[in-house]
Amino acid sequence: MSSVPETGATDISTEPPVVDDNVKFGFLRKEMYTEKLAGTAIAYDRHVILCYKTHETWPSRVESSDSHPLPKLLAGALKARKNDIPVKTLLTICEGREGTELSDGDVLLFPEMVKYRGLKESDINSFVDEVIVNVKPWSTGVQETMTGSHVFVCAHNSRDRRCGVCGPILIKKFKEEAELRGLKNVSVSACSHVGGHKYAGNLIIYSVQDEQVCGHWYGYATPNDVPALLDQHIGKGEIIERIWRGQMGVPPVKKAQKAVEPTLPNGNDLEVNEIDNRTNGIKEEKEKENVGGCCQGANGFSCCRDDEKTEIVTETEKEVKKPAGKLDFLTKKWEQHEVFTTAALVVAIVTVAVAYSFYKRSR
Repeated sequence: MSSVPETGATDISTEPPVVDDNVKFGFLRKEMYTEKLAGTAIAYDRHVILCYKTHETWPSRVESSDSHPLPKLLAGALKARKNDIPVKTLLTICEGREGTELSDGDVLLFPEMVKYRGLKESDINSFVDEVIVNVKPWSTGVQETMTGSHVFVCAHNSRDRRCGVCGPILIKKFKEEAELRGLKNVSVSACSHVGGHKYAGNLIIYSVQDEQVCGHWYGYATPNDVPALLDQHIGKGEIIERIWRGQMGVPPVKKAQKAVEPTLPNGNDLEVNEIDNRTNGIKEEKEKENVGGCCQGANGFSCCRDDEKTEIVTETEKEVKKPAGKLDFLTKKWEQHEVFTTAALVVAIVTVAVAYSFYKRSR
């Protein structure tokens, strides 16, 4: 009679292992640092940020949700007037908390660094027409000028769990480190989807650098990066190249020269559709060389035209220096034959002349 040992414990081998959120969705996930970040930011020239509720309440598509009419109506009005808007405009939602500096309905504009208080559903069309399309102050709104630096961290959990895990941790760390440094001019807020959840933690920093408002995107940011982002980026205006994704006003195929790795050549400020014109565009490129901008694009793609011109020249040189073909070989052989024949004829003439001279003397 066989017996089954009684262990008094459940066999856990068949149970699914418990995976830490930080390993599966957070800063220890396998995909961290697996892709190049430079050039992965969205191309835009103006950022409209609507303050609306908290990130825990946002549905996956908050800008199109019937349950959230304010962001939906603003997104719809911007889309309806997109052909009238003079610059490429990006809409994002950030948290608005009553009793704080950012309340529901407040609208932030970058690079203007302007805040309009209390946008209501009934005011959306006039706001879009006056402020976004015609780039004028809003006639019925209260305008405030913003100062300091503004950090927006993607914490859109219902859109992607990775940002839901990483975002709140980064926000907490930013606030703690800013308080330790006594930085009262740094605002930190949760925001909705900004593109590239696989790069979480994602964040955008708007600050004044060299008397200009700059918006820089970072990805794969961890709590360990927060001190450097505060001290170097916000404090000194130095880009943290290792986690830099791009910036406002620079298309994905471009990159600020500051953030170009030293091993990369300097590029020209060229649009993508100019690549097709490279064979007859050397003069045009020379005219654009001093514009500045990027070289390294998304996923390491290089739009550097200096390299392409070098390659064109190299290919031309190869055509000139290419090995001789069969016809060239025969031509060279024939030329050699003619030389040998001529030499033999000269020798024969000289020999006859010498022989004739001896004959004359013998007589």
